Amino acid sequence: MPHGEGTPPPHEEHMGHAAHGEHGHDHHRMMIADFKKRFWVSLVLAIPVIILSPMVQHILGFSLDVPYAMYIAFALSSIIYFYGGWPFLTGLVEEVKKGAPGMMTLIGVAITVAYLYSTATVFGLQGMDFFWELATLIVIMLLGHWIEMRSVLGASKALELLVSMMPAEAMLIRGGETVKVRIEELKKNDLILVKPGEKVPADGVVEDGESHLNESMLTGESKPVKKSKGDKVIGGSINGNGVLRVKVEHTGKESYLNKVITLVQEAQKTKSETQRLADRAAKWLTYVALTAGFGTLAVWLILGQDFAFALERMVTVMVISCPHALGLAVPLVVAISTAVSANNGLLIRNRTAFENSRRITTIIFDKTGTLTQGSHEIASVVTFENAIDKKEMLRLAAGVEQNSEHYIAQAILRKVKADGIPVPPSQSFNYLPGKGLEGKVEGKDVKVVGPNYMQEYNIQVPASQAEEGVETVVYTLVDGAPVGYITMRDQIREESAGAIQVLKENGIKNLLLTGDNERVAKSVSDKLQMDGYLANVLPHQKQEKVKELQAKGEFVAMTGDGVNDAPALAQADVGIAIGSGTDVAAETADIILVNSNPQDIASLILFGKATYKKMIQNLIWATAYNVVAVPLAAGILYNQGIMISPAVGAALMSLSTVIVAINAQLLRKKIK
Repeated sequence: MPHGEGTPPPHEEHMGHAAHGEHGHDHHRMMIADFKKRFWVSLVLAIPVIILSPMVQHILGFSLDVPYAMYIAFALSSIIYFYGGWPFLTGLVEEVKKGAPGMMTLIGVAITVAYLYSTATVFGLQGMDFFWELATLIVIMLLGHWIEMRSVLGASKALELLVSMMPAEAMLIRGGETVKVRIEELKKNDLILVKPGEKVPADGVVEDGESHLNESMLTGESKPVKKSKGDKVIGGSINGNGVLRVKVEHTGKESYLNKVITLVQEAQKTKSETQRLADRAAKWLTYVALTAGFGTLAVWLILGQDFAFALERMVTVMVISCPHALGLAVPLVVAISTAVSANNGLLIRNRTAFENSRRITTIIFDKTGTLTQGSHEIASVVTFENAIDKKEMLRLAAGVEQNSEHYIAQAILRKVKADGIPVPPSQSFNYLPGKGLEGKVEGKDVKVVGPNYMQEYNIQVPASQAEEGVETVVYTLVDGAPVGYITMRDQIREESAGAIQVLKENGIKNLLLTGDNERVAKSVSDKLQMDGYLANVLPHQKQEKVKELQAKGEFVAMTGDGVNDAPALAQADVGIAIGSGTDVAAETADIILVNSNPQDIASLILFGKATYKKMIQNLIWATAYNVVAVPLAAGILYNQGIMISPAVGAALMSLSTVIVAINAQLLRKKIK
């Protein structure tokens, strides 16, 4: 919808505002102020026009004898038409230039025909003028658009908050002194000081200090997160009561917050099938409205009614059938749902997949880091008889694992660091998908692998004494010979049981797929009362499992966080990547969860359902309203004494649009 001099529709402007930064947002505010001013000026001028109208005087039972009343009404109405109606007139011109007639065309034609006919009656044409109807029509249209634009602005607030979260300046530590610099000047590896209560100016790693950071606006995590040396911090999060020295890792476009904002912008610009349907419907409704408007004029003239009556019916039909509510029905829901999702740790990369989350019948969970905490700690280190010393085995294993970000690698590296064991350099590092790692350490071929590798190559080892169901086992092989194993313990997340329960209540089956052994998989599945599990799964098998379920008619969602999950995430109808996982997983997923919280997965699906429901509600309202209102506006019940004036038509059209906007805003309450 043009705002003033040929500007784009409010929903389109919202969709693009973030891409234009603060300028776009300020422009939107300026247009709201412009509509507000035009409304009040037009309202003040409309009052004497209404009072001077002979029809209004007749209806209200009073009479005023004002010299040149007709010319005064004409002069005031001309100001209202050109000043108050300017946004609609320029919108009409823009739409005609683009060859895409729409709502502005309908309003522009309606008010122009009414104004020209009324002007002609002032200067000699027989008939009754339309000035009071014209004035009230424009006033009500301006009011409706002003209210609606304010509602649209609300859709951008969540994204605006994200944009404004990054501080403008940072305290750079240089040569033992702190210097205040703009964040644009920060570079990788700079050391910055973050005082209590300040916002972290860039992504980085804590070099010194300890504090609790509030990341709620970035991740949806309500509790402050403890940060100490070695922990990563996100730019835009708020420091608690400690002083931190942070080494900068990412700035500018590489920062987490900027990636979130970019994702939100891209998702808001992406049109889903539902939105395309609404766009097509709005386009056709415009043609129907134009045809119905001129058709109504012709029919009433053929039936013998005077031109003023037929014209009034035509104007009413055109105004009341404006497809603005329909055009706004989906884009506004898209804008709100995407921005609000981002504020709650759900980053939508694919709009269609997000809306399709309502259709999910089966969800496949990767175990580690999703249903479990993923912070494995070493439970035991066992070497086989006459094979190797425990410290030596850990040292060689750490030499290979130092090249990996996997939770097993991190656990081993924490262990050797705690025990003061030096980590040797390694060469020829190689990742064995779903099986483990290998490399050369001090001339020895060292492999750190799971049960899958041992079974594939039929390598026999003494029976493991690992505690059933709670421990993961990895074996160390030196020059092809198994020398021992390391067990790691992982805990089920507190939120997992609740998430599985919510999914069950919504009729969604849940399965566990993991590369871990049978005992661990069964234990987790049983404790969470899941519908099934598959253990010792290799990456290609995860993808095959998804295909198998799809072949049975299931609509499948897959969650995962590792490189080995990427094929299955891409194959799934809805791929959900855990934000703490790898870039590969995130790039192949449709939706990214900032936290590794399974409760967010349940929230995502319920919010997807709520979003789609809002879209359908808006579409039904916008179309049903026209189905009922247009025939009434055309005068189908004229003989029964039921008529709708142009002013009432304008009020109904504006009310319809505002209802759609308010209904979309109610979506904000559905995310929690």
